[in-house]
Amino acid sequence: MDPLIFQPSEPFTIGVELEIQLLDPVSLDMTLQGPKLLKKVGSDLQSQIKAEFIQSMVEICTPVCQDITDVADKLSFLGRHLETLASECGCVLFSSSLHPYAKIGERKVSPVTRYNEIMDDLQLAGRRMITQALHVHIGVPDQNTAIQVCDGIRSYLPLLLALTTSSPFFDSGDTGFHSYRSNLFPCLPRTGIPDTIGNWDNFQELVLILNQSTLLNGTKEIWWDVRPHPDFGTVEIRICDLPSHFNEIIAIVALIQTLVIKLSKEKPSRFPSREIMMHNKWNAARYGLDGTFINEKPGSHYTFRKVITDLIESLSSQMQSLGSGKHIQPIESILQRGTSADQQKKLYATHGDFREMIYIMQREFWK
Repeated sequence: MDPLIFQPSEPFTIGVELEIQLLDPVSLDMTLQGPKLLKKVGSDLQSQIKAEFIQSMVEICTPVCQDITDVADKLSFLGRHLETLASECGCVLFSSSLHPYAKIGERKVSPVTRYNEIMDDLQLAGRRMITQALHVHIGVPDQNTAIQVCDGIRSYLPLLLALTTSSPFFDSGDTGFHSYRSNLFPCLPRTGIPDTIGNWDNFQELVLILNQSTLLNGTKEIWWDVRPHPDFGTVEIRICDLPSHFNEIIAIVALIQTLVIKLSKEKPSRFPSREIMMHNKWNAARYGLDGTFINEKPGSHYTFRKVITDLIESLSSQMQSLGSGKHIQPIESILQRGTSADQQKKLYATHGDFREMIYIMQREFWK
């Protein structure tokens, strides 16, 4: 394997990836229309609307965005264009990290060689991965900053998960979790909150060892909750479920950008225990915003709502200087009314019908 070369990017630029479900407009089950839809994508947008792991979903990828307003404009354009293409193919879109009653045996891998190789390796664990997510790339100037941010952001990752939970149902049942997607990923290798990396040489040595013994092609199949992305010159945050409202997606991206800027400028004096971070992640997945966040100090336990509120307050001046103030407002709504998972649970409890739940959530996406 050749040495990993980190391609520097303009600091704190943004790239966003959304994995979107394609549904039948009547049954609202996931439908295998991905390949058909992708044939309709013009050559100018083929790098921005792409195939994903299964044929019942596609991925939206923004180009490099200069700020959060740029992100909102580009995602809005791509999302509305994708809606048009989906309508032409006889399907509709749904923004959530798990479909409530999709059957894993009815899903098919996209006709991409890499995806079929991955599925052959993962077997049942791979067939269960009918999940969707929000991935956020933030540009950083060099490899050392990338490692510093990756190490420093790990303790904040459960907060981002708690804010975005959208996968309470699986295989026609209530899982009891707010993010059941988070429970499917541990079945895969090279996932979860990573250990402290320390420096670029450590990361490169680890990737070399993994490449010698697995299907890895560079870093593409390292699926950690946060990872350096050498080809793009970014730190990629991958822990989030996919929110079901457009403005909430933008708010989460704005928060992540601000957090990366903060962590790029300050080296942590010490790193929290990975065991505590994993405990916090589990609590976020299980209980959402009502879960308990613990830190290194004995007896210092708070709800995720409290910790997130304090974090937003501590970052408020930085957000204002970035012009992100108005975009961050939806997080206050999330803290008050709950995440997509909370809304899905309430709607299903009211109507007792997953289809009615999906209809209502769809209608509210752009609101």
